[in-house]
Amino acid sequence: MITVDNGGIRYFEFEIFAGKVTQAIFSRRGGVSPAPWASLNMGGTVGDDPDNVKENKRRALETLGVGTTSIFDVWQVHGTKIVKATRPRDLQKPHAHADAIITNTIGITLMMRFADCVPIFLVDPIRKAIGLAHAGWQGTVNGIIRTTVAAMRAAFGSKPEDIIAGIGPSIGPDHYQIGEELAGKVRLVFGENENSVLSTLNGNTYFNLWAANQLQLISCGIREIEVCRICTACHLDDWYSHRAEKGKTGRFGAILSLL
Repeated sequence: MITVDNGGIRYFEFEIFAGKVTQAIFSRRGGVSPAPWASLNMGGTVGDDPDNVKENKRRALETLGVGTTSIFDVWQVHGTKIVKATRPRDLQKPHAHADAIITNTIGITLMMRFADCVPIFLVDPIRKAIGLAHAGWQGTVNGIIRTTVAAMRAAFGSKPEDIIAGIGPSIGPDHYQIGEELAGKVRLVFGENENSVLSTLNGNTYFNLWAANQLQLISCGIREIEVCRICTACHLDDWYSHRAEKGKTGRFGAILSLL
């Protein structure tokens, strides 16, 4: 990934998308929120003052020349529902509950928020379509990526071999310890690939969300994939981590739009 520092705001871009889309995964630096949300918190449901969140969003988007009125975001619920955005979100209406957004409309900025779950960017440069997904363990096990790719195919005619993908910062395999019940679900889903996504250390089981989502992208037919391999729990100076900060933290924002 490429690191960009602009007026105190730090964000990251996938190299694989350079020149194809407007993109950013914002770090937690450069905002106005106090601890425990310090400082560029984009999450409106974690206890921070809504005015802080609004100002943080304005500051972040301004660095990219993106207006807040172009945003389409959702209420993320750890499911597999996909929303197709045809215009920016009507601020007078409640958020749709979903964990992926797709569009082929210029002028719409897809936005999601994270604090350990995996941001996944999908770009079809042939059909000029994009998708942004939120994959925690539930979304990963239940196939949010396969559902999103299928939705892009149905809505825009996207061919998986044309789609390029980016897997962003999230909790890494060295920090994501899981229980036996979840490990059993992972084994059922990943079968012969379980050793690629599960590891054991000192009797504890760890889940590799990066590898799991990469395997699912490959199974969809996607071949161009950039995995940033940045662990949110390891780098709290840049990222919010729900697990490492014991739930008392903010959310970093990710945006994606067509040029």
